[in-house]
Amino acid sequence: MNQMLPTTVVGSYPQPDWLLDRENLKGRLPPRVRAREIWRVAEPLLEQAQDDATLIAIRDQERAGIDIISDGEMRRESYSNRFATALSGVDIDHPGSALDRTGHPNPVPRVAGPIKRSRPVEVRDVEFLKRNTARPIKITMPGPFTMAQQAQNDFYKNEEELILAYAAAVNEEAKDLKAAGADIIQLDEPYLQARPEKAKLYGVKAINRALEGVPGETAVHLCFGYAHVVHARPSGYSFLPELAATIASQISIETAQSNLDLAVLKSLGGKRIILGVIDLNDPAPETPEVVASRIRRAFEYVPPECIIPAPDCGMKYIARAAAFAKLKALAEGAAIVRREVLGK
Repeated sequence: MNQMLPTTVVGSYPQPDWLLDRENLKGRLPPRVRAREIWRVAEPLLEQAQDDATLIAIRDQERAGIDIISDGEMRRESYSNRFATALSGVDIDHPGSALDRTGHPNPVPRVAGPIKRSRPVEVRDVEFLKRNTARPIKITMPGPFTMAQQAQNDFYKNEEELILAYAAAVNEEAKDLKAAGADIIQLDEPYLQARPEKAKLYGVKAINRALEGVPGETAVHLCFGYAHVVHARPSGYSFLPELAATIASQISIETAQSNLDLAVLKSLGGKRIILGVIDLNDPAPETPEVVASRIRRAFEYVPPECIIPAPDCGMKYIARAAAFAKLKALAEGAAIVRREVLGK
């Protein structure tokens, strides 16, 4: 992407009400094990319905003016469980339990044997996305550190072994996703922020193992938790400058709801910043001028050519009409600043 200030999404987009029981989704912690009961479409027709919903997500992003397109994660019950429950070594019929980042116990995959990727999980997703848009595409995957925090370890002798096993599986998948046509692969690693002491021990090592030998653009996403679930935001990340030591070329952060102190961006020299500038705690769409002002805040610390404007995290939880309006404001706000920077 050579365009100045290209816009993107973090990953998710609201799933249609005819596809998924949104009240069920919003009334629970994000599922870590399978949650088939939230789908409204029976299994024999579910893949076709998810494909149709993905086309809607693609077209909405294109109509809103977004430059780098995702599949909206239409096929997922959560950002992580589609991949995490597809790995061998995981007993999904007898789940374990782990504390969510809210501090509440949540059913999670139970690691009962060696973690291995026995088959491609998201390759078809990338192929479908690539086939249905001419714009650059991004696909998201749960990162190895986060998956290890969302699992009960009944096999590996310590947590580092578990994390690195997940990293090896992610690495195999990421290489296949690149080969299938993904322009950008993003690892979602919210637990780097939620568990900073462990992250400082294993986070960079895990990410670098997961992205080792993966060509082209790669990203790591950190967040403060879904606005739908976590309303209070700190003004700074507990783990962020450390990501300068990763081989990822892009770092994705939230700044809108938290009003983040952007001075921390100086510590990420050389990385492109996916800059969250859309507040998903407020259902009202931003004006393009508000979006533009949030983008400009970063220029004191990072040059414009290193900024990729995006929403904050968790767009799947808001209404589709609001999501579309916010994406349109994102594209229009970025266009305002792009004209200023380019002098046009």
